[in-house]
Order: sequence, then C-alpha cells, then structure tokens
Amino acid sequence: MKGLTPELGIGRIVAFVGLAVLGVLVGIAGSLVQGGWFPGGLLLALLGIAALCYGGVTATGSRSGGVAPGIGWLLAVLMLTASRPEGDFLFGAGLGSYAFLLGGMAVAVICATVPKLSQPGGPSVRLGK
Repeated sequence: MKGLTPELGIGRIVAFVGLAVLGVLVGIAGSLVQGGWFPGGLLLALLGIAALCYGGVTATGSRSGGVAPGIGWLLAVLMLTASRPEGDFLFGAGLGSYAFLLGGMAVAVICATVPKLSQPGGPSVRLGK
C-alpha cells in the first residue's frame, strides 16, 4: 500500500487495532470483576491489563504495542464510569473502584514505557566496540 512505511505495514496496524479491541474487552471484564470479588478481583483486573500491555510490547517489539491496549482499556473504563440519565452506574464510590481506575492507568503507562530488553547475542550497548 502506497504511503505506508515498512515499519508500519498493514499487519502492524491490524495488530494495534486488535490490541486496542482486547484492551476494551479487558477493561469491561475488569470493571465487572474488580467490584465482585474484592480484593482478589481487583488484583485480577490489574494483572489482566498489565499482562495485555506487556504482551503487546513483547509481541510487536515496540512500545506502541503497550499503548494500544492501554488506550482501549481507558476508553472502555471511561465510558463505563459515566452515569446514565436513569441514575445507573457501574462503579461505586469506593476504594476498589478508585484503585482500579488509577492503578490500571498506572500499569498501562508503566508497561508502555518499560525499556525494551536487548536480545541475547545482540550488539553491545557501546558504539564502536
């Protein structure tokens, strides 16, 4: 396809969109689980987003692989925090809900900014040696 660089081909775009969709699904599932089985559900929900973001980094080989599911997770969680005109809402005003919201954002940022590990047998860090 003309206009796409080799680094950002169709396969990588599909992978990032797939990771974002998985982020939405993990956000929805985590929203339901974190309140149902406190504190185990909260830990499970946070481990879910951490595993998805770090898996995205590992699978794509770039930090963008951790950003895509983080954005999907954030969009899903923000949509679920909005109350409806009838007064229905999914998140209660409790410690678990705030820990899920803030902890999930922190986990996604940490996984997206984690330094990439060098491959075994790769070149040395120093240039010219």
